[in-house]
Amino acid sequence: MTESRIVGHELPEEILSTVRKSQAAVLDAIQGWASTVQSITPSLPDVSVPFAEKLPKPQDLVTGAYDFAEQLLASQRNFAEEVMTATASLLPGKQDAPA
Repeated sequence: MTESRIVGHELPEEILSTVRKSQAAVLDAIQGWASTVQSITPSLPDVSVPFAEKLPKPQDLVTGAYDFAEQLLASQRNFAEEVMTATASLLPGKQDAPA
């Protein structure tokens, strides 16, 4: 594996492509499983649970969790970039870097 492949965009893109393909395969399997289960499961009556309308929907929970993770990752990236800026003058060949 060459250094340019590791540092460049080729390796990360390969990893992301593999992850997407794996996700698609798992999603297909889940959809097939759900379809099969639905076809053999009898219809269930509606159940009234007190205050059920006040509970968050599963989609809202997923959205909220990923929104939070996105904000956290952005904050961590900003912190890492600020650390790199603050320590840039310590890198070899950077003696002339502004303070």
